[in-house]
Amino acid sequence: MMKMLLARSLCLLLLLSCLSEPVESRTLNLNSCSVSVHTTELRTHYTDIRSNAIEGDSEIGVRLLNKSLMKQVQDGQKCCLLRLVLRFYVERVFSNYASSQPQQQRHTSALANSFVSIRRAIHACHCQCVEDTQRKIDTVHAEFIKLEISQAAKKAVGELDTVLEWMEGLVLKSRA
Repeated sequence: MMKMLLARSLCLLLLLSCLSEPVESRTLNLNSCSVSVHTTELRTHYTDIRSNAIEGDSEIGVRLLNKSLMKQVQDGQKCCLLRLVLRFYVERVFSNYASSQPQQQRHTSALANSFVSIRRAIHACHCQCVEDTQRKIDTVHAEFIKLEISQAAKKAVGELDTVLEWMEGLVLKSRA
């Protein structure tokens, strides 16, 4: 009886593992350093909170993250800019973004935790920031503080797509 139960449990476990998709890990190329990131998972969590953030954004004429900011990064500064952007999201945005829906709160928390993990991994890279890169993130902070804090957080969450697209552009694909 016990062996039969164990055999069924193992078969069920095997079946479930075959049905689930492998988690895809991607390596971000940050010049002198690389970091493994689950970009598909980040995108999934973001997709589940995006519409709520965009619907709550009443400051349509204001832009915090310009795509050119991410694309015009000096050689050797990708690591620094990513570290600063993740810090901005962890310390300013996610801590001030609120949703009344529990599922959205879970997705926001998962994104924040993922960003913390990526920041931790980047810390080992010892990124050196030049003044121009710091100035770029300072302009994002300046626009952010011009808005009411919860509105600014909604706007930044709504613009997270820009960060994810940029991160996906830094990818060297691998399987985990």
